[in-house]
Amino acid sequence: MDTIFKKWQQSLKKTREVTFGRIATVFGATEIDDETFDELEELLIQADVGVQTTLNLINTAIDKVDEFGYTRTSQLESLLKEELSSLLFEAKEPDFSVKPTVIMVAGVNGSGKTTSIGKLAARYKKMGKSVLLVGADTYRAAAADQLEIWADRVGVPIITGQPDSDPGAVTFDGIKAAIARDFDIVLIDTAGRLHTRYNLMEEIKKVYRVAEKALPGAPHYSWIVIDTTTGQNALKQAEAFNKAVNLNGAILAKLDTSAKGGMVFAIKDQLGLPVIYAGLGEKIEDLELFNKESFIDSIFSKNDVE
Repeated sequence: MDTIFKKWQQSLKKTREVTFGRIATVFGATEIDDETFDELEELLIQADVGVQTTLNLINTAIDKVDEFGYTRTSQLESLLKEELSSLLFEAKEPDFSVKPTVIMVAGVNGSGKTTSIGKLAARYKKMGKSVLLVGADTYRAAAADQLEIWADRVGVPIITGQPDSDPGAVTFDGIKAAIARDFDIVLIDTAGRLHTRYNLMEEIKKVYRVAEKALPGAPHYSWIVIDTTTGQNALKQAEAFNKAVNLNGAILAKLDTSAKGGMVFAIKDQLGLPVIYAGLGEKIEDLELFNKESFIDSIFSKNDVE
């Protein structure tokens, strides 16, 4: 078995067993009947796919079953997988042709944001890129310390400010330092207090604007880290961040510990964002480029791996 697929399958065991495994019971019947779609709708919502996304899926499935004359649940299963696949973008690594490429990372505290930044730094360093971390979360006392731990662990430099200093100034200094020192990539950690806080959103907007002043075109990527264990609530947080800055991608954190993997399908449907990476474990190398085929096959897999 392919090593990467095996990793996906192992990491998605909880989502498969707790939620999508129950959907397999619908496809265990041989014939599609009146109850099939009602049961499937209920289970998709329970799997945290989201009400609106689920209704769209069910309506499309009903139309296509009628159009193609499907009668067997095995045909419906294939159809559902195709429709779910259409709700996901193909992920690809960022274009690092601009030097430095500036990546701004947002997300609420506890989402796995700082850990994801550390893993990104490790991934890009392994690709042969020079990486600079910038700690623009100057309001949470432990934020800079946590980022410094990751910088030491990965072996990359970091620029931080004094506690309660201006995050915009730290961002500006960090990008200018990266330009002067010829770095390939700048990863900016932003403040992550509750998304309902007006001041937080204003701070993030400022960081976004200052990045562009320091380097026209920056930030080249603006990503949100989504804690998949919180399900649909994470999407509400992402919507708030998306209004503050122009997000163009998502990182799924804690996918290996979540039973709510179904919320992944709502990210494109509700936010229009591609999922770029997924956290499949606690190790430094456990941040994988999102693979939609591996994800779908793993949550529907009928065979567990050891």
